Amino acid sequence: MADTKAPVVFIHGLWLHATSWQPWQELFAGAGYQPSAPGWPGDADTVEATRANPDGVANKGIDEITDHYAKIIDALPAPPILIGHSFGGLIAEKLLGMDRGTAAIGIDAAQIKGVLQLPLSQLRGTLSIFANPANRHKAVSLTAKEFRCTSGGRSRPRPGRCSRPRPRPSPRTPRPRSTPPTRTAGRCC
Repeated sequence: MADTKAPVVFIHGLWLHATSWQPWQELFAGAGYQPSAPGWPGDADTVEATRANPDGVANKGIDEITDHYAKIIDALPAPPILIGHSFGGLIAEKLLGMDRGTAAIGIDAAQIKGVLQLPLSQLRGTLSIFANPANRHKAVSLTAKEFRCTSGGRSRPRPGRCSRPRPRPSPRTPRPRSTPPTRTAGRCC
């Protein structure tokens, strides 16, 4: 009996491209897995080509994207481990619920319908896109600042990139023993 490598399918989120998973694919391949990172329906082979034709990825719903990945998974030799980021995490969870994977990992997964809590930073970062009715059924890129605020390392902004200073606890402030230490995140929006 041939020893097959366990497949892993990486699913990117909104405003990203399948190539964003390249370092993770290399890491998982080195660890003995069979990784793949297929794009969404309409994604071109490169970021530049996808940006040149945003209508290719526009107006795609959750079910259409999920069905796209389900067809890809059905062609694999075994059910994969699903790893998704942001909206891709939501798709990974949905695919797991459809028995299309052995496990799913949602990294900062998007909320499903009915979950109302949304981080304020995500609302601030995407409000300019979603509030404009002209953007309905369109694929619209985020600015660098909007991307950082929604998903691009908002907890550790690069110096000079954030309009607000990062709050830091004073080292001299005594903390009661019953309170666990906390990390404060900088706000970029």
